[in-house]
Amino acid sequence: MPIVDGQALQRTYGTHRVLDQVDVTIDVGERVGLLGDNGSGKSTLGRILGGVEAPDGGVLHVRRGARVVYLEQSPEFDPGLSARDAVLSGLPAWLSARDRYDAANGSLARDDLSEAERELALQTQAEAAAELERSGGWDLSHRADAVLGHMGVADPDRSVANMSGGELRRVALARLLVAEPDLAILDEPTNHLDVATIEWLENHLANAFKGAVLLITHDRYVLDRVVHRTLELSAGTLYAYDGGYSAFLEGKAERQAHEARTEANRQNFLRRELEWLRRGPKARGTKQKARIERAQAALAQDAPAVERQLDMQLSESRGGKTVLELHDVTLRQGERTLMQGLTLYMSKGERLGILGPNGCGKTTLLRAVLGEHACAAGRIVLGKNVDVAYLSQGRDGLDPNGSVLDNVAGGQLVVRYGGQDQDVRGYLQRFFFDATRQRQPVGSLSGGERTRVALAKLLCHDANLIILDEPTNDLDVSTLGALEEMLQGFAGSALVVTHDRYFMDRIATAVLATEGDGAWTRYAGNYSDYLAQRPRAGKSGDGGAGRSGKTRSGEGARTQGERADKPRPKGLTYGERLELEKLPGRIEDAETQVSELEAQLADPELYRSRSDEVGGLQAQLAAAQTGLQELYARWEALEEKKAATDA
Repeated sequence: MPIVDGQALQRTYGTHRVLDQVDVTIDVGERVGLLGDNGSGKSTLGRILGGVEAPDGGVLHVRRGARVVYLEQSPEFDPGLSARDAVLSGLPAWLSARDRYDAANGSLARDDLSEAERELALQTQAEAAAELERSGGWDLSHRADAVLGHMGVADPDRSVANMSGGELRRVALARLLVAEPDLAILDEPTNHLDVATIEWLENHLANAFKGAVLLITHDRYVLDRVVHRTLELSAGTLYAYDGGYSAFLEGKAERQAHEARTEANRQNFLRRELEWLRRGPKARGTKQKARIERAQAALAQDAPAVERQLDMQLSESRGGKTVLELHDVTLRQGERTLMQGLTLYMSKGERLGILGPNGCGKTTLLRAVLGEHACAAGRIVLGKNVDVAYLSQGRDGLDPNGSVLDNVAGGQLVVRYGGQDQDVRGYLQRFFFDATRQRQPVGSLSGGERTRVALAKLLCHDANLIILDEPTNDLDVSTLGALEEMLQGFAGSALVVTHDRYFMDRIATAVLATEGDGAWTRYAGNYSDYLAQRPRAGKSGDGGAGRSGKTRSGEGARTQGERADKPRPKGLTYGERLELEKLPGRIEDAETQVSELEAQLADPELYRSRSDEVGGLQAQLAAAQTGLQELYARWEALEEKKAATDA
């Protein structure tokens, strides 16, 4: 049974039609994902289905009595509300019943009530109590506190007036989850959420939420684990695929292959018919006329739109052997200790993902590496020839009043990209900013477009260490894929803070994660490898290239006392020094092999035409990943011995 049913929906902004005769239906209890490039109209469609915005054309039917709630990307609350009251504001019927019940209780406590007034108060109390039960029960206030806790809002009495934009989004998400509408339309719900909260949310939506869900999100793991059907909005047209993100990839590949075959057939038909027409046939007979009309119709038909592909490159500047070293580093924020005694060595070509809950010190660590936050103890060493490219979480390097062109080029006509000089206007078109958009103020752009501007600015400078703080926020799936490919092909090193597990699985060669109380651990491999290793560590935290308290990765299974009793390693032998010098090259080769195998296994064509090769490739990938982890462990052991030699 449909909750919402939209027929021939249209929406145009200026000359840009984002919805072109779109049909969409969402049934009771369905879990639906919505994908599309930034600016394709995903949020517009969500607002129309949620009743926030009206279409220019078409008809939207909403089942009588159904509650449809749209989660805004930038929610607003009465600044006088607490977080708890803000959540409960999504339950107007329950609040009204509670107020009536409390008022009736107050009346019954009076001694001067007449018998008629007492009867009326008792009747009001009973009716309000019944309404409270129908609206969710007596414990909704406690449930609001519990959901806020899951969202990372520890103090439900805290005023929303003192909250950041990310915190307000978490309160708004809690309000929707507690209200449990018949259809929840969630627009980028995982932005500003840490991994633990995202995992709780995906489990809640998949297994506990009673209503239907429309998820507008770039989080590919959430899509795979929650949705039953995926919609793609492209060039004003809506395409549907059964299943989550993986099924979407296969279905889209099949659709595009079919479109390519259809277009090839049309072109072949046109060549034959045009050749026939050039011979000057006399259009006297019915057959000749029909043939000419068919040729004219095929000629007038539009070719399928070519999907835009973003190609990112970052040229590596020359650097030395030392990239980044942390020696017994302690970081504090006010009275809080965020990191205690972390020792970490980062090698060329390593991509270190930094993982942990909001507020644990991830951004502070990046700022310390950049020299913007002083260490409370220890020291951080950047190599002498290290050139850093930095993308801040707030995209702080952008002037909101300046144009896209001015922000990226600063008045220059030429930028350096991929080792070559390029005209800045042509360069910006690579990032989907045409001549008109290049003059647009950055402050008027969407979040995803602002991130593309920040990336365009970052990539027109050579670097050998790239530092990215939440690069995936607001980016569409195709841009995420381009960023992943750029990082995989980058010969330098990368420090990346992200809550996007799919992204970390694609790009990380090691994970640095918090374990609480200032302790951090380094694990070899990507996010999935980290999950596999974490239980052996006996902790619930995350992992990366060293461990706080002067410990090293690969020791996660030992207790702190066992590490303390470990004898000091002896110095390197001559043969080990030679081995250590060659290890970065061997690691780089192993990483390349892993990346190539992952790319093959991610190609939908493999499963359609060469499915018999999948098992062998998976076995090769597992062996390659094991070999890579062994190389990392060996490199770390030799580095430890080298440090002992140099001490």
